[in-house]
Amino acid sequence: MSSHHGYAVRIEWTGNRGEGTATYRSYGRDHRILADGKSHEIAGSSDRAFRGDPERWNPEELVVAALSQCHMLSYLHVAAVNGLVVVGYTDDATGTLETIGDGGRLTEATLRPIVTLAAHHTAEDAGRAGALHERASELCFIANSVRFPVHHEVHVLVAGE
Repeated sequence: MSSHHGYAVRIEWTGNRGEGTATYRSYGRDHRILADGKSHEIAGSSDRAFRGDPERWNPEELVVAALSQCHMLSYLHVAAVNGLVVVGYTDDATGTLETIGDGGRLTEATLRPIVTLAAHHTAEDAGRAGALHERASELCFIANSVRFPVHHEVHVLVAGE
């Protein structure tokens, strides 16, 4: 059974410094990312390497963040239905952009989830918890939507050990 879900966002460019895009250096890359019903906007720009503001989120970071978020949410679901109690989850995810001429593409991402299970879990449970990342990856909508490899370097801890 298939169903469709729609997602709408609005991007507002805020980088017009008075001359628009008269030259490559004359305009700012700043923009706002908004969506109906969201109380906070995301302040965006391009990567510093492309004349962007390093204090704002760039599109490449947002793709890596979306991959990390989606994997985490898929993993928490898989853990819950498999009887594993996760009490902590962090991920230091990275992505690599390759520039080619005037363009480029993300070539890979690596997720590094550190999962902490509740203290009552065993070493065997920790092994199962690590293996469930494969299923989470299969379920992740974003990972299923990108055309570059998403690697996983998983570490599982049991609270109190």
